[in-house]
Amino acid sequence: MTSDPNCLFCRIVKREIPASIVHEDETVLAFRDIAPKAPTHLLVVPKRHLPKLSEAKDSDAPLLGTVLGTLSRIAAKEGLTEYRVVVNNGASAGQSVFHVHFHLMAGRAFAWPPG
Repeated sequence: MTSDPNCLFCRIVKREIPASIVHEDETVLAFRDIAPKAPTHLLVVPKRHLPKLSEAKDSDAPLLGTVLGTLSRIAAKEGLTEYRVVVNNGASAGQSVFHVHFHLMAGRAFAWPPG
């Protein structure tokens, strides 16, 4: 599994930094955001380091599909029927940790457009 020793999420995956983990399997780790923007705000990350969605290759499709399928199962386990999923790609889009991750948020109404 590819890992970056300087990446916050890789360090969480390796248990070097504590997190409130809600799901873990061979491929995916999900944990509660420490600065939630909604009553439910989870981060769902592939365990393999991939800095940005724009850097994904065709060979990463199975990994990303697994992450999204797992995200859906986590939402169901959390009792969520309506939720927002956000992926930021790049600093100007709001990405602050350069490890692909999906924000799963619920528990309040969301506006459109986001921003």
